[in-house]
Parts: sequence; structure tokens; C-alpha cells
Amino acid sequence: MSAVGASVHASAVKVGDRAVLIRGPSGSGKSRLAFELILAGRAEQISPTILVGDDRVHLATAGKEIWVSPAPALAGLIEIRGLGIRACDFVSEARVGLVVDLMADDAARLPAPESLRCELYGASLPRIPVGRGFSPLPLVVAELTTTQTSCSSNLSADCVKGIGNHITGTIAPE
Repeated sequence: MSAVGASVHASAVKVGDRAVLIRGPSGSGKSRLAFELILAGRAEQISPTILVGDDRVHLATAGKEIWVSPAPALAGLIEIRGLGIRACDFVSEARVGLVVDLMADDAARLPAPESLRCELYGASLPRIPVGRGFSPLPLVVAELTTTQTSCSSNLSADCVKGIGNHITGTIAPE
């Protein structure tokens, strides 16, 4: 692996065999989402989940893959708002498989396909843009546990009224 800079302001958890990289401004809920994902893994709502790093993580490349590791000074530590800094089981590295951007300006009810991917150090990765005031956990769990339907690319064509607010004509026929 080759290093790609010192570190980034982000949190990361390993869900199954891939990491979820959580980015956003200070106070946006990166640590909270990381801990919520760990809890969802413990509750078996998603694959087993473990902390990679909180607040600052290092990114490295290996071919077209991005790997994340904790900042050494913060390894095994996570902030739990209202309780402070807590020790937590962690892994030393994981391959990034999903990027979550909190307080994203391009978040939308039905996002454009290009907003659901991002380029990170030459790698194209799935991305979830989460708008201000929206809970990211249901979106991340949905991304990790569901598949995209074939009709999602042209919803308005299936809408009886042609205004794009119905998934298919069979859901709300008139």
C-alpha cells in the first residue's frame, strides 16, 4: 500500500468485509453514526461491525482500492456524546466500500445517479449524501442490506400521472 496523505477528518467502521467511511463537518454526527452502526451490528441488523477509527483516520491506496486505518493516537477510542471518550474494540485497517457524507449539499429525495458515487484518490466508490437534519442510519442500513431495483432509473415513466412521485403504476393506480 502507498500512503495518500497524513490523515483525514472522518470516522470509519468495518461492516462485514468492507469499511464505511463517514465524512462531514465537526458536529455533524460522524462518531454517533459510527457507534450506531456498531450497535446495529451487535443487534444483527447488519453484518458484524467494528470500529476502525473515530475523528481522524489515515487513507492509503492499493491499486484501485482505498484502505482506512485509525490515527495511532486515537486507535480504539470513540467519542460518545454525553459520556466522553470511550475505549472500543477496533481493527487496524479495512478496505473502504462505502462513503457517507453528512450534511451534504447534494442530498436529495431521489438523488441523481452521479451523486451516489464519489472519486477518492482515483477509486470510484458508492456514496450516500445525507442532508442536514436527516438521520443517516436508515440510509446506510438500507444501502448495506438492499439492492437497487431495475425501475429506479426512470420512476416517472412508470407513474400513471407522469409526475414521478409513484414508483410503479401498480402502487397507486387511478
